[in-house]
Amino acid sequence: MFSPILRLGLLAAGASAKIFYAGVAESGGEFGVYSPDATPGTGLPGTFGVTYDFISEAAVDVYVDTNKINLFRVAFLLERMCPLEYGLGSKFNETHFGYYKDAIDYITVTKGAYAILDPHNYMRYNDPSQQPATGSIIGSTTDANAATTEQFKEFWQELAGRFADNEKVIFGIMNEPHDMPTKLVLEDDQAAIDGIRASGAKNLILAPGNGYTGGHSWNATYTGTDGKSSADLLFNLVDPLNNTAIDIHEYLDTDFSGSHSECVQPGPSNLEGVTSWLKEHGLKAMITEFGGDANAGCFDLLNGLLDYMEANEEWIGWTAWAAGPFWGTSSPCCTDSQPLGSLEPGSKAADGSPGLYDTVWQTTIQNHIPADLVREGLSSVNGGQSTNTTVSQSRFHQRRH
Repeated sequence: MFSPILRLGLLAAGASAKIFYAGVAESGGEFGVYSPDATPGTGLPGTFGVTYDFISEAAVDVYVDTNKINLFRVAFLLERMCPLEYGLGSKFNETHFGYYKDAIDYITVTKGAYAILDPHNYMRYNDPSQQPATGSIIGSTTDANAATTEQFKEFWQELAGRFADNEKVIFGIMNEPHDMPTKLVLEDDQAAIDGIRASGAKNLILAPGNGYTGGHSWNATYTGTDGKSSADLLFNLVDPLNNTAIDIHEYLDTDFSGSHSECVQPGPSNLEGVTSWLKEHGLKAMITEFGGDANAGCFDLLNGLLDYMEANEEWIGWTAWAAGPFWGTSSPCCTDSQPLGSLEPGSKAADGSPGLYDTVWQTTIQNHIPADLVREGLSSVNGGQSTNTTVSQSRFHQRRH
């Protein structure tokens, strides 16, 4: 269990640390494509508002006005934004993009919060029917069906250009790359950064690593990859504006999957390696997925994880997994598949009892929303900045050579 004395020590040690962004992931834009027999194209393009959706405006209102958060991470599918008949690149389904932009504009313009754009594709494109296992790895040279790294750059240049004048947008390069060469993760991440900056966008970028971008495994290598860990290569990224942070996911159950109701993995010790790596390379990071069930063990470890970020200046923000308008009584994580509801305000469990918004967010996570979150300015590793301010914390560009 996470000691209250250690918790107080962490908070005291973190007097100079700063959480700029805190909020929730919105899951629903990736819904409606599952196929039990992995039939490609299942559910595509889907029907907006029926088989998938991005946000509930009413729920966003609650989170901003009552919970006082300033960040939402909004998932979408590449195959809906760039239909298979177009291929991955700069040609979009404009109707679908319009729905997505409406959601992002509601969060950022109407409510004044920040929004992470989240292509929820595991660094794959063309078949989301059984994510995360299906689809061709972007940039693969051994799969004739794979989209190229250059196409990925073109996609990001187009998408970033459409949001370049919105300083409250954050570009999340990709959700959870896995089971691929780490060198290719680096190349795809770099292509996305190059495309985003070529668009003229100055906004904060979040770059993931390999292995589902787990913080606990940042220094680990995996069978079937190239024998390189995320720590071995990701410091080589180059951002000419020095406004890229590392995107980390960190669940607290036994296998770090976020599928179990028992929390047994302590965040502080499991993040020690990646935090040291961030410090060594002068980098910042955000945890954009974590969660837990409504029990004493999870409350303890959730507090420990959030306290740890508050105490270490390398960590600038987080989003908990997950809210979303289509979860109903189902749970996005951490319940052993029990239908206990989600982080969506008003969510209920299948038995009619309060859902995870009431039992986990309100009881535990809400206590970690800083009163002085960033509310204005360009998204950045330093918090909100005016669009004329040079960002200087990240040292990606110094490590390339």
